[in-house]
Amino acid sequence: MQRVFKPLFKSLFGQVLIALAVGILVGVFSPGVGVSLKPVGDGFIKLIKMIIPMIVFCVVVHGIYGAGELKKVGRVGLKALIYFEVVTTIALVLGLALAFLFHPGEGMNIVPASLDASTLGTYVDNANKVKSAGFAEFILKLIPTTVISAFTSGDVLQVLLFSVIFGCALSLVGEKARPVADMISSLSEVFFKCMSFIIKLAPLGVFGAIAFTVGKYGIGSLKQLGFLVMLFYGAVIVFVFGVLGFILRLAGFNIFKFIQYLREELLVVLATASSDSVLPQVMKKLEYLGIKDTTVGLVIPTGYSFNLDAFSIYLTLAAVFIAQATNTPLAMTDLLAILAVALVTSKGAHGVPGSAIVILAATLSAIPAIPVVGLVLVLSVDWFIGIARALGNLIGNCVATVVVASWEKDIDKTRAHAVLDGDQAAIAAYDEDKLKRQTGLAA
Repeated sequence: MQRVFKPLFKSLFGQVLIALAVGILVGVFSPGVGVSLKPVGDGFIKLIKMIIPMIVFCVVVHGIYGAGELKKVGRVGLKALIYFEVVTTIALVLGLALAFLFHPGEGMNIVPASLDASTLGTYVDNANKVKSAGFAEFILKLIPTTVISAFTSGDVLQVLLFSVIFGCALSLVGEKARPVADMISSLSEVFFKCMSFIIKLAPLGVFGAIAFTVGKYGIGSLKQLGFLVMLFYGAVIVFVFGVLGFILRLAGFNIFKFIQYLREELLVVLATASSDSVLPQVMKKLEYLGIKDTTVGLVIPTGYSFNLDAFSIYLTLAAVFIAQATNTPLAMTDLLAILAVALVTSKGAHGVPGSAIVILAATLSAIPAIPVVGLVLVLSVDWFIGIARALGNLIGNCVATVVVASWEKDIDKTRAHAVLDGDQAAIAAYDEDKLKRQTGLAA
């Protein structure tokens, strides 16, 4: 028994699991203390976000310079965007289909005039900004005011844009730029070492986040509240194991082994309801899997804004739910409009405060038939739905990275299978053989 518990206490997975259980107990037996622990969870996420811009910059720049061929970088980016659009569309259609198959809002008979719109506050104001922003404004938003502001705004896409430009310039300068590239490579190692310090605080962050949730909403908050929440969780499960599992199988990998490999990161996301909290360590894990840093550095940060699979399911599912709850009939043109608008609005979700409600409001504002005030119905359960959204989005982006890497032959599948199987002996033997081959080539 002691042999079992000792490794559990030592591993991050075990520590997070224990923190999760202790946080639930604190929230149940001392709700006031649980609510007061919210800054602990928020502080952990802020620490992670603090270091994300520099890690993205170092990984992308070093990856592009190391790739040598700029055409390849452009090809990876284009394939990633095509993949994002196809899979996001499938997610949007799945949300619509499930809403019409199970009718989650039917029978509620809500009169829109009876709803209190004051609780929406700034959500609607921000939604109007998103709605009024055209394609040109969306593109302009990607361009930072200054180089420094790209790193202070918290917008990963702005950092990514500057990183790609800087990396391409570094690559074109050639050998003269090697000292700069070496310095960035060293900086990358330093920032990842910083991240290793921060991630040790994950159990503390998880403890604070889950204690606050249970303390504020009660033990019932851990259950799927209402049919809509259950349906959404079911939809994400179907999408992950059905759609993403099939896509990953085509690339030659097993979705269950893949999720097992990412279990520590997924557990942190489960407690914090934020995929941002694990971005750096996920990138590192995908590189360890055998994927080239160029592909990881381009696909993961871009996916955080352009490949929000679970978020896309939520947009269409919630829109139809509100229509059903308020007895609003939807014509086929309305459904097509929801799909078209959601394809655009979902791309601006990352980095927007209260993003799910804001983007949903922007989507509904473009569909006159559905009352925007119906957002009040989903506002109370949004945090719980956000857990599944964050998990689904993260898994979707990790799968996308593996798929794009497979298309580009940027993944060492022999090593990847050894890592996913947890075969440390095979990994060590493979690395040793690779080192011998590289040494032989060098000689």
